[in-house]
Amino acid sequence: MKIRYIYSIFAALLFLGFVSCINEDLNIDPNRPTFVPTTSLIVTAEKRLVDNLRNESVSLRGSALFVQQLSQNTYTSQSRYDIPFGYSAEYWSGLYKVLNNLQEIINLNTDPATKDIVTASGAGRNANQIAISRILKSYAYYALTDVFGNVPYNSYGSDDSDFQALQQNPDNITPKYASQEKIYADILNELKQAGDTLSKYSAERTFGNADIIYAGNNDKWAKFAQSLRLRFATRLKTKNPALYQSHFTDALNKGVFASNADNAVYKYASTAPNEAPLYRATVTANRRDFAVSHVFVNLLKGENPQLPIADPRLGIYALKNGAGNYVGLPYGLTEGQAGKFSAQNVSLPGAVYNAANYGEVLQEYSEVAFLISEFNNWSQSDYEKGVQASLEKWGVPAADVQSYVTALPAANQQNVLNQKYIALFTQFLETWSEYRRTGFPNFLVKRNDVVFSGVIEGENVSYTFSPLFGDGGVPSRLYYPVKEQTVNKESYQDAIAAQGGDVIETKLWIFK
Repeated sequence: MKIRYIYSIFAALLFLGFVSCINEDLNIDPNRPTFVPTTSLIVTAEKRLVDNLRNESVSLRGSALFVQQLSQNTYTSQSRYDIPFGYSAEYWSGLYKVLNNLQEIINLNTDPATKDIVTASGAGRNANQIAISRILKSYAYYALTDVFGNVPYNSYGSDDSDFQALQQNPDNITPKYASQEKIYADILNELKQAGDTLSKYSAERTFGNADIIYAGNNDKWAKFAQSLRLRFATRLKTKNPALYQSHFTDALNKGVFASNADNAVYKYASTAPNEAPLYRATVTANRRDFAVSHVFVNLLKGENPQLPIADPRLGIYALKNGAGNYVGLPYGLTEGQAGKFSAQNVSLPGAVYNAANYGEVLQEYSEVAFLISEFNNWSQSDYEKGVQASLEKWGVPAADVQSYVTALPAANQQNVLNQKYIALFTQFLETWSEYRRTGFPNFLVKRNDVVFSGVIEGENVSYTFSPLFGDGGVPSRLYYPVKEQTVNKESYQDAIAAQGGDVIETKLWIFK
C-alpha cells in the first residue's frame, strides 16, 4: 500500500463520557459536502496516538524489550534485535494518520467557512482547539523522530521550507525529512505557544468529554505542555545548553505538573474494542509471550548492587510464579532456551497494568520531579519527590512509601536515573529514549553477557546473550518503512546520507 502523508479523514464516532464505539472507516457521500466534528476527530486522534505508542510490535516487541523490562518466552527473536520491517511500516503509517486527524482539527478551526461552526456544542474556542492539537502533534512527532531519526515534519507556527509533511493543495506525497535538530527546536516552540494560549483561557473547557485525557480541562493541558517542554528541553542539555536552560526555566515559571493529579493519562475501556494494548496482546489473544525480565526483577528485589533495597512496586509490576516466588525470565534467550522456562515458572506481567481498562501514561509527575532533580544538579529533594510520586501512583501503602524513600541511596546521576528507569515502567518509548540519552541504567545485558547459569533438566547450563543484529548493545533506532525507499526515495536517501545507514545501530543526532 502506498504510504501517503495526506489522508482523507472520514469518521463517525459514538461516545458518552468515554469512548464506547469507534468506527474510523465509514464513507461519506462525496456529493454532500460535510465535515467531521472536531470532537469526533480528537477522540479518534487520542486513541490512535496511544494505540500506536503502546502497540504490540514497536512497544511490546520493541522498546519494552530493548530496555529489558520485559522478556520473551516464545518467538524470542525481537529480544535479540531481529525487528521485522513491517513493524516500522505499521507504526509510521499509524502515527501519520493521527497527525492528519489533528491537522484536520487545525484546518477546520482556521478555515473561514468552518471556524465558527466547529466551536458549537461545547467544543471550545478555535484557539484552544488548535493549541491542544499542537500539543498532541508534538507528541506524535516525538514518537516518530525518537524511533527513526529524521522524518517528514509539519509545524503550525513555523514556515521552515524543510517542514513539508501534511501539505495540501496540492498534496505533497514526497516531503523532505526534517532534521532532528530542527524538529526538537520547533516542538519546544509549539509546546510553548500552545501552553501560553491554554493558560490564557485556563478556566475554559475544550472538546468536553470527547477529550479522554483531561476531559477538556484547559489548565491541565497547559501544565502538560509545559511539562513536556522539560522532557524535550532536557534532550538538548548537551546539544544546545542555552535552549535547554531557557525552555526549562520558562516552563517551570509558567507551571508544570505538581502532583499525580496532573498526570496525562489515556484510560481505556473494559469492553471491546477499546481495551488497552497489553490486554489485547495477552488476555484477548490468549498468549503468554511476555514475562518480566530477570534484569528488572532482580533490580526490584534488591539483588542489584546499585540498588540493594527491595522495591514495593515488585508485587505490582510482576506476578508471582506457580511456586509463589518472583522469578524474572532471563533476557534474550534463543527459542530453544526459552522453551526450558515454562510460563508457570516465571513472573508474568502484573494485573494492574495488564487490565483491559488500564490508563496508559503519556507523562506523569514523577518524571517531572526527576527532570527537575537533574536540572538542579541531581537534587536530593526532587529525587525523593519523584520516587514518592511513583510509589503513590502505583498504590503502594503510605508506610511502605516512607520506608523505601528513607532507605534510598543518595541522589546522584546513577541513582536518580535508575529510579527514573523504574518509574517509567510501561512508558517504554520514553524509557528507551532516556537510556539512549544517558546510558543509564548501565547494567543492561549486552553481547556475550551471561543471562542464566544453573541446572536445567538435570544439567548445568550457562546461557549468554547473542543478538542477531546490531553491534551487540541496545538498538539505537528502527529501520525506515521499506516503501519509503520507493514512494519517497530521494528524501529517504537524503535522510540516510545525513544521519547514517538505515540500520538499528545508527545513533540518532539527539542521542549522540
